[in-house]
Amino acid sequence: MLDNLKILLHQGKQFIPDVTSAEVPGVFRGRPVISAVAADGEKLAELCPTGAITSSPVTLDLGRCTFCGECARQFPEKIRFTKDYKLASNDRNRLIIWEGVDTPVVVDPDRVRKEVRNVLGKSMKLRQVSAAGDNSAEWELNAANNVQFDMGRFGIEFVASPRHADGVVITGPVSENMAEPLQICYDAVPAPKVVVLAGTDAISGGIFEDSPALERRFLDKYPVDLYIPGNPPHPLTIINGLLDLTRKG
Repeated sequence: MLDNLKILLHQGKQFIPDVTSAEVPGVFRGRPVISAVAADGEKLAELCPTGAITSSPVTLDLGRCTFCGECARQFPEKIRFTKDYKLASNDRNRLIIWEGVDTPVVVDPDRVRKEVRNVLGKSMKLRQVSAAGDNSAEWELNAANNVQFDMGRFGIEFVASPRHADGVVITGPVSENMAEPLQICYDAVPAPKVVVLAGTDAISGGIFEDSPALERRFLDKYPVDLYIPGNPPHPLTIINGLLDLTRKG
């Protein structure tokens, strides 16, 4: 008992009671804010390795952003990254940050399918598919279920079989070799089912977007219920996005 108290005193409480209002310590980069200050938009856009930044007007696409922070380092008066980890949305256009506009990224309750809200609102089981991922987003998805974040307390869990799942969470840019396994997994999930894209690679292809090794036609065939940006996405981003998808409305 005494040893346990010593550990608690040394490490503090690692469990996060309220995942909707917790603060992220350290160098975490969350939602960026683009000021209205004049800057060389073309030079700013050239910095981005994935084309996430446009020059006129200056915008930043969270679905393409690798969160490397180079834009904020080179143009600190123009772009800064906040600690806001609530980045997920069910509207792809809401992932685009505009200059001079400081608004949060949200899930639009009007775009949430009724069957998702009604059937999966209190319990949702997900099958994760690593479609050529680099294992970073996969690790963060796993962390969302650990004792610190404990996503399972909200009835949201990952399962081993797609036949036990309510949807798929896709990580990675979807390579040609993984296109068929992804389709097989999706087909095995009973309806109604959701599609969640976790991480920059899944949303846009990331740095691999123009690679001939990708086969992303799967994403053209089915509606995406939730986009979770990040490279990789933080567990708090993952949890809050899934909660907003199932609890709003």
